[in-house]
Amino acid sequence: MKTVLIAGATGYLGRHLVRSYVERRWHVRALVRDARRAEASGLIAHELIEAEATRPDTLTGVMEGVDLVVSSLGITRQKDGLSYRDVDYQANRNLLDRALEAGVDRFAYVHVLGAESMGQVPLVAAKQAFVDGLQAAPIASTVVAPSGYFSDMADFLNMARSGRVWLFGKGEHRLNPIHGADLAEAVAEAVEAGEPRADVGGPDVLSQNDLARLAFESLGKTPRITHLPDALRRLALAVLPWVTPRHIHGPAQFFLTAMGRDMVGTPCGTRHLIDHFRANADST
Repeated sequence: MKTVLIAGATGYLGRHLVRSYVERRWHVRALVRDARRAEASGLIAHELIEAEATRPDTLTGVMEGVDLVVSSLGITRQKDGLSYRDVDYQANRNLLDRALEAGVDRFAYVHVLGAESMGQVPLVAAKQAFVDGLQAAPIASTVVAPSGYFSDMADFLNMARSGRVWLFGKGEHRLNPIHGADLAEAVAEAVEAGEPRADVGGPDVLSQNDLARLAFESLGKTPRITHLPDALRRLALAVLPWVTPRHIHGPAQFFLTAMGRDMVGTPCGTRHLIDHFRANADST
């Protein structure tokens, strides 16, 4: 039985990755910060390894006997005094260095679709810096870049719940967000096929207007959509770093940048966003 080490195992995607590889009959070693808490939360890995990827001294021996590393490690909101550079780049670099030392066969990383054109966004720049290092390293690699997660679409549902969805421009930019379980399968399949790169998304390609209408539909409400000048989005991108703390403007920069472009990956998976919205329609 082959062994996979999954970093970011307690996160939204990480849990789906653990489940997918267990079902594929791999021996799953999950890297966690607190094994007791991870076990209590129902994480189903065969091994729970306590370590902090930001601290290389805690990673001694974690790669022993590992055939594959899959990392979805990153932060969406900066906390604990850590930056995107600390986690999305350096923590993953620490894992890569240990994998190289141990002779691991392949390293897979979950990236961001269109990252090459979003270098001005600190979150994306840190991820891209790691990908550049990974692809230059003497190890087989797979980079999977999703268009966005279903969970990222909560803002549309929350706006619809409040009675109105606000969009920038004409709302015609398209995206196809993907469910975490479908993305985990896409990662496993890309790794199995030995693909160096896979840009993926969910089965439904939707405009931002479509997303807004789906959110209202799931709530049984009449759609009310207001389109703001795109100049306001660009102004917010310029101003936010000066008037908000880093943990606020960091994710906002990514969201506002992504809203100004198409984010469409190769459609895959079987789960549809409308079903996700309906399942979450009653949440507050």
